[in-house]
Amino acid sequence: ERYVAICMPLRHAELCSTRSTMYCIIIIHGLSSVPCIVVLSTFFASASLSLYKQYSSCSVEILILHRWQGHVRSAVHQFYFLIMVIIILFSYVKIMKVAKAASGEDKKSSRKGLRTVILHGFQLLLCLIQLWSPFIESTLLRFDFMLFINVRYSNYVLFNLTPRCLSPLIYGLRDETFFHALKNYEFFGLYKRNV
Repeated sequence: ERYVAICMPLRHAELCSTRSTMYCIIIIHGLSSVPCIVVLSTFFASASLSLYKQYSSCSVEILILHRWQGHVRSAVHQFYFLIMVIIILFSYVKIMKVAKAASGEDKKSSRKGLRTVILHGFQLLLCLIQLWSPFIESTLLRFDFMLFINVRYSNYVLFNLTPRCLSPLIYGLRDETFFHALKNYEFFGLYKRNV
């Protein structure tokens, strides 16, 4: 959407209609369900009935019974990572070129656009790193369960929640009304604690 809005502004209304958005959402959900389908189908194909009666921690790692299942899961995640990196690099190189050409000689506008693009790129980088989290977590599960739990929680906060909260927080702080309200709240919060 960002690529279309910046690189093809005259076709934005045509390409980003409600119908095409619904198709994109269906495609995204279909593609994002592939890793889950792969893991579940390989688990159901190779699990014995006695495994269903055992108690264990709720984790994707317990569904991987054989080494080849881990390799299949790893291959799917690495393929997704590669495709996403290519798409993001292509889109953001094009966006940077258009933004630089549009700003022309206006250095302030150029810097502002560059910062916005870098912010969105950083958010997408955090989302991409999330694809590596299962490899780290599965390795830690073999050594120390509590470390696995702590790292899983940290990965969720850093790579799942943070990218989604970053833009609203930064754009909220740029808004003068919100910034003054936050500053006022913090000031009175400190005042009440000290009194």
